[in-house]
Amino acid sequence: MKKALLGAVGLVMLGLSAPASAADLAARPYTKAPSPVAVPVYDWSGFYAGINGGWGSAHKCWDITEGSQGTIVFAPPVSMGCHDATGGTVGGQVGYRWQMTSWVFGVEAQGNWAGFKGSNNNVVFPAFPLTDQSKVDAFGLFTAQVGYAWNNVLLYLKGGAAVADDKYMTFNTPTGLPFDQSSETRWGGAVGVGLEYGFAPNWSVAFEYDHLFMGTHNQRGHGLGNFATAPLGGFTGSADVHQDVDLATVRVNYRFGGPVVAKY
Repeated sequence: MKKALLGAVGLVMLGLSAPASAADLAARPYTKAPSPVAVPVYDWSGFYAGINGGWGSAHKCWDITEGSQGTIVFAPPVSMGCHDATGGTVGGQVGYRWQMTSWVFGVEAQGNWAGFKGSNNNVVFPAFPLTDQSKVDAFGLFTAQVGYAWNNVLLYLKGGAAVADDKYMTFNTPTGLPFDQSSETRWGGAVGVGLEYGFAPNWSVAFEYDHLFMGTHNQRGHGLGNFATAPLGGFTGSADVHQDVDLATVRVNYRFGGPVVAKY
């Protein structure tokens, strides 16, 4: 009897201690779900303006069609030689871009001062040595663009029209005296490729290469009065001049638009 009583008391004590032991256990901590993180997305849309500078080379080849004040006709034209007119360039550009997902489309106008200059010895008249010289003083580009953006990095192609201000002069090689001259505004086509990097909201820097197809134009020389065969303002002869231009420039643009867009 005594043993049974002690066993019952033990069971009661065990039951009373179980809730207390459970209450002593620490509650499971609550962990809040992490907030979504905003990822900045660069937006290329909007108007922009900028400056550019670099180097250019105009490759020119001369083929004479008339000579000796028009008394000699060369049919077919005879090559007088070729040269590269090279130098620096600086200018500006304005444009507008709009972005559709990762694709970027745009239009742009660019105007540059140029100092491309070069010359070659004329191989047609060895008895009266001449040096043919050319200069590109300025050029402009009017192009459309299509590109693909990886956030703030943009790779683009461009193409459209080009215009150049060209000047030509021929010198008597031994004396250096000018013989005749001509000038023109020449239109052609342009293609290019560029890689642009947005280094700050609204600011970007790019490297661009362009090739200008300026075709072949006939130039009529006018005398400068230093020789009997080149009277002042008189017609001295004509030549077909073929021209291609290569440009490599660094560009800095400012975009007139909002900051980068936060995407969650």
